[in-house]
Amino acid sequence: MGFWIFMLIMDLLLPFTMIGFGRYFIKKAPKEINAVFGYRTAMSMKNRETWEFAHKYCGKIWYVCGLSLLPITVLCLLLIIGKSKDYVGTVGGIICGAQLILLVGSILPTEIALKKTFDKNGMWR
Repeated sequence: MGFWIFMLIMDLLLPFTMIGFGRYFIKKAPKEINAVFGYRTAMSMKNRETWEFAHKYCGKIWYVCGLSLLPITVLCLLLIIGKSKDYVGTVGGIICGAQLILLVGSILPTEIALKKTFDKNGMWR
């Protein structure tokens, strides 16, 4: 049971992180365009407008994905209470992998939205 609780906590870290940073980015982008914190791609760092747009857009995706992943993760792990450590570890790893795919996958729609909204120099279309 102790390992199951550990996996539950580990698998809930990413959804809670997505919800937290999603809400933060929806409300405000980091003050300075920087290469350390925030949604950092060549297009998002063109100017202040692209920086704020990218954070708001990606923040919405992360927030919705995080809220969706939370009950799915809990439900999946509730279904395997009492199973072997190997089984719990495998299912927990698969859940974590799926969560990471959604986290990283948010780059594609954000970049598409940036390209539809701004030209290659970061000016509004």
